[in-house]
Amino acid sequence: MAPLILGVLFMSVTAVSALPAGSSSSQAIRVPHRRCGPVSEFFGQTADDWQNYGTDKWLEDWTSSHTADMSSNSNGFAGAFGQWAIGNPDWSCRDDGSASSCDLDLCDNNVLNNRGGDIRNAYYVLEAVNRLHSYFTGISQAFETSAIAASLSKESWSLTFYESKDNTGAVNTLKRVLTLSTTIIGIGAAFAGLGPAAPAAFAGAMAAAASGASAAAQIQLNAAQDDTFEKDADLGSILAKIVVGSMKSFTSANNQLVAGQHYENSGDIKTYLSQGAFVGFGGVDKNSVIDQMNAFLLGSAVNQLWTQQKVFILGGGQCGDGQGIGSGPQDYGVCRDGRAWYLYYWHEGNGDFLSEKQWGYVTMPPGADQLGQGDFAGVSVADVINSSLDSYNVAEYAYDADKAAERVQDALGNGWRNPGAQGPSWEGTFTIPVCDVGDAVYQDWYAKEYILEEYDGNARPVWCGPICSNDWDKTKRFIEAANMGNFKSPKHICTEHDIDIYY
Repeated sequence: MAPLILGVLFMSVTAVSALPAGSSSSQAIRVPHRRCGPVSEFFGQTADDWQNYGTDKWLEDWTSSHTADMSSNSNGFAGAFGQWAIGNPDWSCRDDGSASSCDLDLCDNNVLNNRGGDIRNAYYVLEAVNRLHSYFTGISQAFETSAIAASLSKESWSLTFYESKDNTGAVNTLKRVLTLSTTIIGIGAAFAGLGPAAPAAFAGAMAAAASGASAAAQIQLNAAQDDTFEKDADLGSILAKIVVGSMKSFTSANNQLVAGQHYENSGDIKTYLSQGAFVGFGGVDKNSVIDQMNAFLLGSAVNQLWTQQKVFILGGGQCGDGQGIGSGPQDYGVCRDGRAWYLYYWHEGNGDFLSEKQWGYVTMPPGADQLGQGDFAGVSVADVINSSLDSYNVAEYAYDADKAAERVQDALGNGWRNPGAQGPSWEGTFTIPVCDVGDAVYQDWYAKEYILEEYDGNARPVWCGPICSNDWDKTKRFIEAANMGNFKSPKHICTEHDIDIYY
C-alpha cells in the first residue's frame, strides 16, 4: 500500500438519544413509564452509561455462560440473546433483505422487564446490536449511489496534475493509487461510526471497524489486479468499483458478527460493541462519507502523480520570510507554528543553452491552482503541505503504504486521532518531500538569498550548501526523493564558483 491512502476513508455521524417508538421527550428519559415497565428507566442510553455499568464485562460473562444456547440457535448470538432478553429466538439482525430482522419493541415486554438486575445491561446490548446493524445498513446504502464513480471517473487526471512527454507514465503512476485504497477504506469505515468525534472513547471498536473494512478492501483489490486501463478515466471507474465493492463486502461483517463469529481477524461482536461505541449511534451521514472518501482518493491520486515529478516543499524559516534566505510564494504556502512552508515544482529547462530557461525555473506544481474548486474542491494546497509535513516528521522520506496502514491503526486503536474527521490533511495522504531550510539563516553560504524563490519564469533557486537541516546526507536524501538526482540546475552556479557540493 502507499501513503495515503483508502480505508476508506471519511464519514460523519450524529449521535442522537435512543428512544423507543412512542417516546417523545428526552426530558422523560430517566422517569419510568408505567406502560413500558422498568426498562424505560434506562432509555436515553449513552456510552458513559454502558461503561459506568460495566456492560463490556456483563456481555463477556453472558456469552461465556450461554455458549450452548448460541450454538443451538440457527441465528447464533443474536438469536440466543433475543430469546433470552426479549423472548424472540428469531431476532437475527441479519442483513438478508428483511426490514424487521432487528426490530425492537421493548414496551410491555415481560421477558425483559422480568430480568431484574440484568434489565439495564440487557437493554444496552439490545440497542447496541440494533444500532450496529444500522451502521452496516447505512454504509451499504451510502455506496449504492453512483456518486463515487461519477466523481472519480474523470479524463483529466494526468492532464491536470502531470506534466510529461509520455502520458503512459502518468497512467502507470495512477495504478499505484489502487494499493493505497485499502487504508483509505479503513479510514472511511471508522469515520462512518465516529463522525467528527475523537476516537479515544471507542478506540477498540473503531480500530476493529477500520481493520475489517481494510481486509474487505484487500479482497476486492486482489480481485481487481488483472484490471488494466489506458486512460485516466479508467482509474476512476476501477477505484469506484473497488471502493463500492469493498464497502458492500464489509457489510457482510454484520451477519458474521451477529452470529457470534469473528470477521477477518478484526474481532467479534464484543469488540465492535466495546466501550459502548454503538449504544447511542445516530446513523451514517451518507453525504459526508462520500465527500470524505472522494477527498482522500483525490489526494492520494494527486500525491502519486506529483511524487513522480520534481515537486517538493521548502520552508522552516519564520512566517513572512525576511531572514535573508529568499521569499516563497505566499499563495502556495502555510504558516504553521510560526514557520513558513512553501509548495514548489521545478520545471525542467528547455535545453537551449542560449535561452534563459535552459536550467528550468520554479513554479506551482501542475494543477495546484485547480485544488479547492470544481472537481477538486475537497483538497487544498494547505492539505498538501500539512499532510506532507506530518508524514515527513513521522518517517522522513520513507512514509509508504505499510506505514500509512500502521499509523491509521495506531491513531484509532490508541485513540489519539480520527483520520477521517481530519480529512486529506491527515498524514500519509500526501508525502511530498520536505526540506527544512531554517538553519540556512545562520549560515554564510554563497547566494543563500536565493534558496527560496517566488514563482517566476526566471526564478531559479541556488542551493550552495546542505540546505536541509544543515546536513549533507539529509540534503542528498531530499534531492533523491524530489527526483532531482543528477539534476544540475540548483547547484550550477555553485560549481562555477568552485564550491564543493555533496548532493
